Amino acid sequence: MSTTEHVPEAHSAPTGQQFIDMQRSDQFQDLRTTLRRFVFPMTAFFLIWYGLYVALGAFAHDFMATPVWGNINVGLILGLLQFVSTFVITGAYVRFANRELDPRAAALREEMDTECAATGQGADATQSSNATQGTDEGATR
Repeated sequence: MSTTEHVPEAHSAPTGQQFIDMQRSDQFQDLRTTLRRFVFPMTAFFLIWYGLYVALGAFAHDFMATPVWGNINVGLILGLLQFVSTFVITGAYVRFANRELDPRAAALREEMDTECAATGQGADATQSSNATQGTDEGATR
């Protein structure tokens, strides 16, 4: 076991303008659209499912009290299915994110890192330049 620490290479962080430019890029817009195509329908599904459960509990007492097996009734089963559906939706999102979102986000991150390394115009470089010129914002406050 080595006792020396691995020190990562220092590189500059992207500037605010670089983040804005990336946000306006087609790749980022595609990533955001892909996320929304999953999240919005899944959210609508769950809210409708939950609303139905609450409405049945409030207005269909006899239906919810229908015995299924011993002391277990329809209301209890539907209530437990709320938890099950939450876990299923979470699992579906994790799988979706791992397959669709994470590779695209990593590619965008790599592109930004490469751009910063190539230009040397990251936020760290800008702060360093400002400090050298005596115009560091932190020093004037």
